[in-house]
Amino acid sequence: MIRNAPLSRRRALALGVALALAGAALPAAAQTFPDKPLKLIVNFPPGGAADVIGRAVAQAMGESLKQQVIVENRPGANGNIGAEAVAKSPADGYTLLMSSGGAMTVNPFLYRQMPFDAEKDLVPVASVARVLVFLMAHPSVPANSVAEFVAYAKAHPGKLSYGSAGQGSSPHLAAEMFTRQAGIQATHVPYRGAAPALTDLLAGQVQFMFDPGPGLKHAAEGKLRLLAVGSPQRASQLPNTPTLAESGFPGFDADTVFGIYAPGGTPAALVARLHDEVNKAVASAKVQEVIKGIGGEPLALTRQAFIERQNADRARFGKFIQEAGIKAE
Repeated sequence: MIRNAPLSRRRALALGVALALAGAALPAAAQTFPDKPLKLIVNFPPGGAADVIGRAVAQAMGESLKQQVIVENRPGANGNIGAEAVAKSPADGYTLLMSSGGAMTVNPFLYRQMPFDAEKDLVPVASVARVLVFLMAHPSVPANSVAEFVAYAKAHPGKLSYGSAGQGSSPHLAAEMFTRQAGIQATHVPYRGAAPALTDLLAGQVQFMFDPGPGLKHAAEGKLRLLAVGSPQRASQLPNTPTLAESGFPGFDADTVFGIYAPGGTPAALVARLHDEVNKAVASAKVQEVIKGIGGEPLALTRQAFIERQNADRARFGKFIQEAGIKAE
């Protein structure tokens, strides 16, 4: 029948058949995916919140997908190095990024030139957790509350220093927000991740930091003093720890959303499949235990809600970075 049709009609019919076959191919690919191990790149060093959560999610996803999910740490440039590696990987669903939202919402305001387009080269797949930051001080600082800490800092201007996971990281931005609102002076000491910053806090090399959770176990042992959480609400795991808003800093919000991203151009069917797999992992008891163990809150948003939250964080943090004049070093 196609053979006897006019040329233009034959072409239209052939094009229609091709498009139908192409449309059917994506769901089929998603159904057979994966047929080899996946790689989950964490763009921060081992031991930090992104790494701890990422490894738990990778294990749960591997068990569900019946394929190994290999975790690879590629830290540096406040997450840009690992994010760039994923952005430039094949868009086939086999290479994913586990990151704080900072690489997408903060870095474009810190760096004059980004090695990738944060809004085009990476596709938000699924949110994983709302990660809180906790104001912690070394026991050498004679303060058992935020008010006492601020009073001590004002009485000793320039004496205190604080660590962070790097210039523009969420712990750094939280500390900048805090010191500016409190009207205190402190020296910023950036590290290549929250884990090495925490090591120096425990050693007393820096006097305080906004820790994304791994330091809570040390606070429980009395090695650090937990003074407040930098979130609008108290942490569900630490109901007796006040927020900074309750401690005289109204509106203080330094929460970030950690999530999974894929290279831009990844087929929609694969993104949907991966979204479901990540949500399944986040719902598992093991992953929830890990997230809550560092004071975070499991967060399995719809993709649209995840994208909207990312856009809101980009506007919120971008405004603060520009007003504070923070730049990547």
